[in-house]
Amino acid sequence: MRRIGILGVGLLGTAVASRLLAKGFEVVGYDTRPAQVAALAGAGLRAAAAPAQAVAGADAVFTILTTPDVVESVWLGAGGLLETAARGTALLQMSTIGPGLAARLGDAARARGHAFLDTPISGTSTAVARGDGTIFVGGDAALLERCRPAFDAIAAKTVHVGPVGAASVAKLAANLVGGINAIALAEALVLGAKAGVAPATLLEALRQSPVASRSMDMRGPLMVSHKFDPHIRLDLFLKDFGLMLDEARRLGMPLPLTSVAHQLCTATSAAGHGAEDLAAVITTLETLAGIGIPLKESQ
Repeated sequence: MRRIGILGVGLLGTAVASRLLAKGFEVVGYDTRPAQVAALAGAGLRAAAAPAQAVAGADAVFTILTTPDVVESVWLGAGGLLETAARGTALLQMSTIGPGLAARLGDAARARGHAFLDTPISGTSTAVARGDGTIFVGGDAALLERCRPAFDAIAAKTVHVGPVGAASVAKLAANLVGGINAIALAEALVLGAKAGVAPATLLEALRQSPVASRSMDMRGPLMVSHKFDPHIRLDLFLKDFGLMLDEARRLGMPLPLTSVAHQLCTATSAAGHGAEDLAAVITTLETLAGIGIPLKESQ
């Protein structure tokens, strides 16, 4: 397995492609935004003018796309992945989607003679770029081993979760924990600011305490500085919180913290922060707390 096609070269797709190129894989990429692909030309990425060109001759194809609707269109639409990939190609679904769609894609792929794995990756684009991600895998364990060289090039860990769909559940669960942790940190910093404790001082105290976390290390400085360069865009987290709630409704169970997180992200996106990092949710919490100036100015 040496030639990899990638459909979707956004923040995460760029990180995945960079890892594969650094490990000597031949990578052909396609994105609806040609500049995304062109940015990796110096690293050896071959640009495809159409999805079919990225798929042709590939041993495996990763799709790393933004929304379930886009995933469904790219996989199942006319002239899509299932129509253009050669029989036997390993098709690897790396987007964050619901387990129902993952299962449907797997069934459709197998019906056309393709190998399929549900392979969402946990970790921000920055973490994945340095090899510090975890790939959750749903599907045939033997196919996982066939694809392991590519997985090992991308991520520090690959975890077989169960059948197709189980990995998508694991990814939603991971994003639930990570997202709510980030929002809890934002709420804590706003509490401190309202009480007169400088956010930078409080953040450092928290980082030296038992509640320290990777999320705190990554997003805490963004919240303190109010510079929300995206590791993962808030609008993508908003989409993910919606997927979690959809699955909870299907299962007949509540997700109360997720519901609040969804509303806070909805308000933050509506205020114009959707393209920024999830850390921007702190601006909504500041407003709710009646803090009239940004935290960075109250230090």
